Amino acid sequence: MMTILRVLAVIGLVYIAFVTLLYVFQERLLYLPHIGGRDIVTTPAAAGLDYEEVNLRAQDGVALHGWYVPVTDPRATLLFFHGNAGNISHRMDSIEIFHRLGLSVLIIDYRGYGQSEGSPSESGTEKDARAAWRWLIEEAGQAPTDIVLFGRSLGAAVAAELAGEVDPAAVILESPFRSVPAIAGDVYPFIPARQLARLAYNTEQAVRHVDAPILVIHSRDDEIIPFSHGLAVHDAAEAPKQMLPIRGGHNTGFLESGEIYTQGIDEFLHGAIPSDLSDESE
Repeated sequence: MMTILRVLAVIGLVYIAFVTLLYVFQERLLYLPHIGGRDIVTTPAAAGLDYEEVNLRAQDGVALHGWYVPVTDPRATLLFFHGNAGNISHRMDSIEIFHRLGLSVLIIDYRGYGQSEGSPSESGTEKDARAAWRWLIEEAGQAPTDIVLFGRSLGAAVAAELAGEVDPAAVILESPFRSVPAIAGDVYPFIPARQLARLAYNTEQAVRHVDAPILVIHSRDDEIIPFSHGLAVHDAAEAPKQMLPIRGGHNTGFLESGEIYTQGIDEFLHGAIPSDLSDESE
């Protein structure tokens, strides 16, 4: 009997230690700038694309780094917020896709990622997003009606939050999660993860405050963020809105889906942006 009690006590202590570690280190579980590394491994020039190094400062003074990849006579400018790992140089496949779709792209690294200073935090990524928006408006001379916000995974939460504060032409959310507590509850169903979450990133709530047309893209095969999260975000958004189901893994679905992905975005932009060059050419 005593042996069983000791075993149960050890299991209880391990469980408490595990829960405590999750609570204390949850930022390190979400923000993964060192996966893939912080070094810039390539640039748009390697793909034959002209680009401009962008250095800007967030409202709190943190220096941020990004790229502006222009297109001649763009249909719009896409402000790109990436996921929770790696840096902007790991997003060249996406930049090339958007370039072929006639979109100029501004992509930035959050604080603590790539060549950007500081350490990542929820309030910090919000400041970083606002700084990128201001750069497009004040430095690049873009009108809000010429800007499309795009976010993938964590970036979808960042884009949705910004979209509720500004007035973009359209918003594209790829592989979004409903919120950190909701996804934590799915990943760790054996602990009270929802109650322990100190981060929010409530995409489902944020989209309710967005007036612009929204496209939600999600793979039915997503092994990290369930398809149900994308559906919930889509359902929470106000019309006009569209859902684009794709196939493939969380990090590769946009490539594996090929034309379904690119054509879906193209058709969404055609309807969402009145000044779209594809309209003007008709």
